[in-house]
Amino acid sequence: MTGSEPLAPQAFPPTLREVMLRRRWIGVLALCLVVAGVFAWLGQWQLARAIDTDPPPPGMTEKVRPLADVIEPGTYLDESLGGQRVTTHGTWVPEDFIVVSQRANDGAEGYWVTGQLRVAERTSIAVALGWAATREQADAAMTALEAAGPVAEDVTGRLIDDEGAAVPPGADPWELDRMSPAALLSRWHDIDQLDVYRPYLASVSAPAGLVDISSPAPRESSPINWLNIFYAAEWAVFAGFAFYLWYRLAKDAWEREVEEFEGADGDEPDPGETTPDAAAAEDDDR
Repeated sequence: MTGSEPLAPQAFPPTLREVMLRRRWIGVLALCLVVAGVFAWLGQWQLARAIDTDPPPPGMTEKVRPLADVIEPGTYLDESLGGQRVTTHGTWVPEDFIVVSQRANDGAEGYWVTGQLRVAERTSIAVALGWAATREQADAAMTALEAAGPVAEDVTGRLIDDEGAAVPPGADPWELDRMSPAALLSRWHDIDQLDVYRPYLASVSAPAGLVDISSPAPRESSPINWLNIFYAAEWAVFAGFAFYLWYRLAKDAWEREVEEFEGADGDEPDPGETTPDAAAAEDDDR
């Protein structure tokens, strides 16, 4: 009597949980945690800058302040100080009155007459003195200012950011259509070791022959920067994607193992099935 052979232990494919708990995927998860942590920190950094916890009080730009208390020469103008009314005392440099074209004033296009105001021994600020409807009027006012010589006076106006230099719009290489202290500096005289303010001053009162520049108060900005909030949300999405990437990679590896297991299991012969080699062996025994 032949005893029955013991059954071979049945094999099962690994579960997704078993694959995820392997050392390799635990290491990948740790790396994803580091990446997600960096993204979360960047999101927090953006969010902290999205809300101004100490905004300037309404109407702050309309309070006239000394120029030296608001900004220093060579520094950039803070966004909250754009349009701030300031006052300063200085002396005009007669040789440096320059006309800037394409200047709008209450909807009409015309010209600005600009000048270099020497506010200290070697410190100057560019000033837009007034507006003229035609180039002839602007040139006449500029000639009168040059003839007056180095006049000292108090100037009050709004601080406005540099518009940036640009290629001359016409055939005249000396024509300026942007109010840029940097571009004006290249045309000024006696500029060796000269400190210059980056923003310019739009004077509230024009000299004879010019019209006052229309410079309304800047709109009150919202204390919430929605663009920064959007960036913070993006970083949160990136942090979540780091975990999804780990899950997707681990699941793909698990699916491959299951497919390989099922493919190997399908290649094994059925215990009750007689293979051609086994049938040939039985015939030889007979």
